[in-house]
Amino acid sequence: MKPNESVTITRARLQAAATHAGVSPEQAERVWQNLQPGANDAPTPRFDAEHVAYYLGALVIIGAMGWFMTTAWDVLDGWGLAVIATCYGLLFGLIGRRFWNTPARRTPGGLLLTAAVCMTPLAIFGVQKATGFWPVADPDSYTKFHPYISGSWVVMELGTILVGLLMLRKWRFPFLTAPIAYALWFASMDLPGLLFYSSPLTSDQKKWFSIAFGLVMLGLTYAADLRRKQTDLAFWGYLFGLMAFWGGLTAMNSDSELGKFIYCLINLGLIGVSLILRRQTFVVFGGMGAFIYLVHLSSEVFADSLAFPFVLSFLGLGIIYLGVLYRRQGPLLEKWTRARILPLIGNWIPPPAGDDRG
Repeated sequence: MKPNESVTITRARLQAAATHAGVSPEQAERVWQNLQPGANDAPTPRFDAEHVAYYLGALVIIGAMGWFMTTAWDVLDGWGLAVIATCYGLLFGLIGRRFWNTPARRTPGGLLLTAAVCMTPLAIFGVQKATGFWPVADPDSYTKFHPYISGSWVVMELGTILVGLLMLRKWRFPFLTAPIAYALWFASMDLPGLLFYSSPLTSDQKKWFSIAFGLVMLGLTYAADLRRKQTDLAFWGYLFGLMAFWGGLTAMNSDSELGKFIYCLINLGLIGVSLILRRQTFVVFGGMGAFIYLVHLSSEVFADSLAFPFVLSFLGLGIIYLGVLYRRQGPLLEKWTRARILPLIGNWIPPPAGDDRG
């Protein structure tokens, strides 16, 4: 049979082939579902002028009503802010929904739906400003939402998460998870100020809170990723979960060499997790952490050693050589893994993630 000739396959044949290859029945079923007509109709992001324009325009809209707001907006009363944000949100939502119903316009439609979600914190801020309801204290200005930590922002963050989840339930657009994950990340910093207002946490306690919150966020994202059948919605959850976890961990700045070594091992573990989950985000954070540890070794522990740079150079060459060996022996190793390892852990590995961030 020529390689380019089509093959007719049934579900039973696919299951039999999967069993022979060491793939679990659940993973084979996911493949079968993805082969069905219309299973992959979700918008697939592409790096071309059209999609760059879509995303750039959406970021400008979101930034204009969020990051780039000026103090001039403070002259408006609370209800004025709430009405403006609500009208913008409804406008973006209506246009986005109309675009979404046309397959060729699903990407701009999804981006406008995301922009609608991003109007939520401004609308809630306006209502809070008008009613004077602040969980902790009046933060004074919406322009302080992004740079300053305050327990009073929690209501805005929870509202954004709720609206985002409701939108995501109806429109399965990956970038809709970005404002949800972003709000969760901010909540990891603002929640301690609300929950422990009467007895504020110490700096180290806040870092531990961030680590714990990040782990919970990563766990929830992994659970959702494990049940994924079609559209990949996990990228932003992993990204902001790692920011909370890795940020708190890196900020701990232990004075103990053992603590710093454990920090390096955790970051190497993140690189290992990336191989299992097939998520490059874990490599980025793990690599940065390992690099930070090497900087510490070179600047403090081995500051007076002439041999240390040479040792690191040979270590780097060794890692590259391992990559070369893997390229040569990779097929045999993967065959052994599929036959011996995948049947044991296959149900705990999410399906491969595409370049599906928006």
